[in-house]
Amino acid sequence: MKAIQIKENVYWVGGIDWNIRNFHGYLTQRGSTYNAYLIIDEKITLIDTVKHYLFDEMLERISDVIDPADIDYVISNHVEQDHSGSLPEIMEIATKATLVTSPNGEKGLKAHFREDWNYRIVKSGDVLNIGKRNLTFVQTPMVHWPDNMVTYLEEDKILFSNDAFGQHIASTERFDDELPLGVILEEARKYYANIVLPYGGQVQKALGTLGGLDVEVIATSHGLIWRSNIPAILNEYQKWSTNATEKKVVIVYDTMWNATEIIAESISDAFEKKGYNVRFMDLKNNHISDIMTEVITAKYICVGSPTLNNNLMPSVASFLTYLKGLAPKDRIGLAFGSYGWSGQSIGQVEQYLKDCGFETLENIRIQYIPEEDQLEEMKEKLEGNIL
Repeated sequence: MKAIQIKENVYWVGGIDWNIRNFHGYLTQRGSTYNAYLIIDEKITLIDTVKHYLFDEMLERISDVIDPADIDYVISNHVEQDHSGSLPEIMEIATKATLVTSPNGEKGLKAHFREDWNYRIVKSGDVLNIGKRNLTFVQTPMVHWPDNMVTYLEEDKILFSNDAFGQHIASTERFDDELPLGVILEEARKYYANIVLPYGGQVQKALGTLGGLDVEVIATSHGLIWRSNIPAILNEYQKWSTNATEKKVVIVYDTMWNATEIIAESISDAFEKKGYNVRFMDLKNNHISDIMTEVITAKYICVGSPTLNNNLMPSVASFLTYLKGLAPKDRIGLAFGSYGWSGQSIGQVEQYLKDCGFETLENIRIQYIPEEDQLEEMKEKLEGNIL
């Protein structure tokens, strides 16, 4: 296992998680990396660690450059255990090391590990001199935990960005110009949609704070390191964090006897006629995390369910719970579905959409199998209400 040089005396020493396919409840079809970084100066500094089961891989990469016992500082930008999971092991080896973290980081690390390490607490604007280089810290609370902070290496113009700008991609390539940009941006969008989306306001504040820094490299905690396409990812984060949407609709549904699917198809026709890009997503075949990756840029979110035992289909309830937690703003919702004799599900879907804070169109309820004249009337009415 070799360290990879980012700039002179600055190395990636993280771990590659080739096999992970589920991360916090969403699919990671391309795996992931946990990125740790080593800075060689008068004071040797390690920024973050890796999940506990990849400690040996990280240790081998560090050992490719220096004796791990010589580490002077370990910086913990984030408490979550995909970043901090190997702290106990590295602190046991680097016995002279000081652990640098935010005030909330100290609280979180003590709660997680019950260890009384030698802490140095830093706040926004604090600077740590490590010899020829200076590390500046900026707290970025709720992007996406209260303890989050980023670290800026002034002399090399590297921003160690923590979870911001990351993607779940397992690869031996380390930089954004070594894989297709479209793939990297797709995974960055999925990461944002499923983890960072509720915190757009905090992301905006962080972007404003970081805007004054001269950055040539964004060294993320997951996935590829940005060096050639920084304007592209900053532009996307600006759009995502302000809830900017496209002329796009996501139609999400489950169906028992295809009646709700027939309604979904007619809804799709209505939006296509109005010039919308349509994403048609059956919950039997699409994971909720992949649906959220489409929702992040969609103006309309249409959700359909038949009634099962006076309730929603479980798959639809799961999606709506997930959607509500991620809380996209400034969307328009539409509830629809077929029913046999009670039909509670459509109203329940509509209430979920309202609880998400969405403006809602009049819901669509059709009993049993929709007839062609019902569908035509529905489409004509819907077309009149689509912006």
